[in-house]
Amino acid sequence: MQVQKLRLQRGWSQQQLAELSGLSTRTIQRIENGQPASAESLKSLASVFEIDFSTLSSEQAMPVSDPLDRDEQLALSRVRKLKRFYIHLIQYLVVISALCLINLLSSPRHLWFYWPALGWGIGILVHASSVFDWIPFLGAEWERKQVEKRLGRKLE
Repeated sequence: MQVQKLRLQRGWSQQQLAELSGLSTRTIQRIENGQPASAESLKSLASVFEIDFSTLSSEQAMPVSDPLDRDEQLALSRVRKLKRFYIHLIQYLVVISALCLINLLSSPRHLWFYWPALGWGIGILVHASSVFDWIPFLGAEWERKQVEKRLGRKLE
């Protein structure tokens, strides 16, 4: 099993896994991104996950080609995009609310907070359109067609 999969099954963050294993968060990130890990790192992770060291070391030796793993990676990528969008939206709401409050308390006759709200709001809409595929010619299907076209394959 992949380190990332084992970590997510336990509900741990990369930081928590790093603390439990005695490795750095950056090392955990590298291993989860498919970079080779040292035997010591794999032993630490195997100990934390309470699995045999050979399970992790054999996984490192062979590349992932299982379509299920590819699907899991695509799903994980999609969830990360959603998470980034929601973080962006929360930041927008907090900052614009603060700007509105500052504007209303300091100069209620001259409303200026709507300008940053409008500009950043357009950015939020663009981000949402890319995450939720509102623009069909820039979505996943469009990307697939472009890749197939560049590879010289017939589109079905």
